[in-house]
Amino acid sequence: MIDATVHRELYRRGANAPAGPLLLVGGVLAVAGLALFVMLVFGDDPQRAWRMFLVDFVFFTGLSAGAVLFAAIQKITKGIWAGPIIRFAEAGVAFLPVALVLFLVLFLGRNHVFPWIEEPTPARGNWLTVGWVFWRDLISLLALFGVAIAFVWNDLKPDVAALRSHASGWRKTLYERIAGGYTGTPDQVERIERRINRLAPVLVLLYAYMFSLLAFDLIMSLSPYWISSLFGVFYFMGSFLTGLTMLGLMMVYWRRALRLHDLIAQQQFHDLGKLIFAFTVFWAYLTYSQVLVIWYGNLPEETAFLYFRMWGEWRPVALLVVFMVFLIPFWGLIWVKSKITPFTFTLFLMISLLGMWFERFLMVQPSFTTGPVLGLPEIGISLGFLGLFLLAYGMFAWAFPMVSPRLAEESLELTHR
Repeated sequence: MIDATVHRELYRRGANAPAGPLLLVGGVLAVAGLALFVMLVFGDDPQRAWRMFLVDFVFFTGLSAGAVLFAAIQKITKGIWAGPIIRFAEAGVAFLPVALVLFLVLFLGRNHVFPWIEEPTPARGNWLTVGWVFWRDLISLLALFGVAIAFVWNDLKPDVAALRSHASGWRKTLYERIAGGYTGTPDQVERIERRINRLAPVLVLLYAYMFSLLAFDLIMSLSPYWISSLFGVFYFMGSFLTGLTMLGLMMVYWRRALRLHDLIAQQQFHDLGKLIFAFTVFWAYLTYSQVLVIWYGNLPEETAFLYFRMWGEWRPVALLVVFMVFLIPFWGLIWVKSKITPFTFTLFLMISLLGMWFERFLMVQPSFTTGPVLGLPEIGISLGFLGLFLLAYGMFAWAFPMVSPRLAEESLELTHR
């Protein structure tokens, strides 16, 4: 059991997380990225801006939802070890409303992104038309984000209820709104747990289905006559991997910022490292499975998609993705020492996360250009999206407790059994 004094101290630290650096860096990057994007949209090559907008939308939306998915999976599997870090994953939910707005913005530039608008594909019927794509994807995002927000809302309720008497101003109003009449009685605790246990599997199922749909509509449709039933799984599992790596980086950051070295110990580093290692291997398996089946079938309408990404001018990018997403993290995280050492853990996670960005870049860009173009517009817009993510994440950390003593207590009890 956590001592009462330590319990109060954890609440104090969690409720006063130093979100200033995230807000400052995020705000600067977001403003600079937005300014650059607007300049490019109204410049000589607006398509360059819009295609990078799509790359970063599918990357950061997947990253945020993948982090929340981790929290849902821990609830389903009773992963008590993740108690001290689960709020770092749930904070990814703050970017989802931003992603919804970005989706609406994306469709303002639809004529620069989706080739099937100007060159309809009769073989697809109404499936690839603006109305069908927009409304089904919008409804999918609303459903997924709504369940994700409800899930995090309910998991926050006991923690904000314990803090509302110590809060003031807008934070007190917000905490009272979330907590409602929650006082921590056994019946209320049981009711919250039942609600969370219902929302978690629904979130997992919606994530798999809705993100498969987004993969088909926003990425696969860029090559309208290419078909892969595995591509949806490839996209949402890759997004889950980015969510795990983001969580790992945030765990290192908040462990130091909140002085949680006793609470976030080798177990959390080791267990999360093993998860990232496992899904790194699974990403390689999905990649190999997709390439093998398409190449073995040798159908021109299928192999063209891979050919333009694996040979010619795009081959260096494809090799870079393989090295950064699989080979380097595989040989780095296979060792226990590298997983439990913050420096090496951070290094391999940053390589993996950047590699997954290049993977999304490789999925989208060859549908528009014959070779890779990576300059100030691409880097600037991506940093702008990073800024929006950090800004949203920082606002969550500013508003809500980033540590849950009740969940941390469960983890410590498991450790000392």
